[in-house]
Amino acid sequence: MIIFGTRGYLYQLAILTLVCGRCGNPAAHTLRKRVTKFTLFFVPLFPISTRYSTQCTFCGAEQKLAKEQAEQLQAQAAGGYTGQSSYGQPQQQPYQS
Repeated sequence: MIIFGTRGYLYQLAILTLVCGRCGNPAAHTLRKRVTKFTLFFVPLFPISTRYSTQCTFCGAEQKLAKEQAEQLQAQAAGGYTGQSSYGQPQQQPYQS
């Protein structure tokens, strides 16, 4: 008898402050990566699918992203982002001297 199936994994990549496209509030958004892996005898072997999304912590709205968009947002969270986000505008802290 062979036992096989799939198992899902959820990774939180970053937390960003963006203006939500649904509620319009500047709120924290979690950048998530969902990976579904094929399992054989309950041992995960290889990924079947990978999906990226952001979720607003204020209203709970979730938006799916392409891999490239997720990488841009992750780079923005790390501080090395120089382009524009297609999902929302990052909130900037006022500069104090």
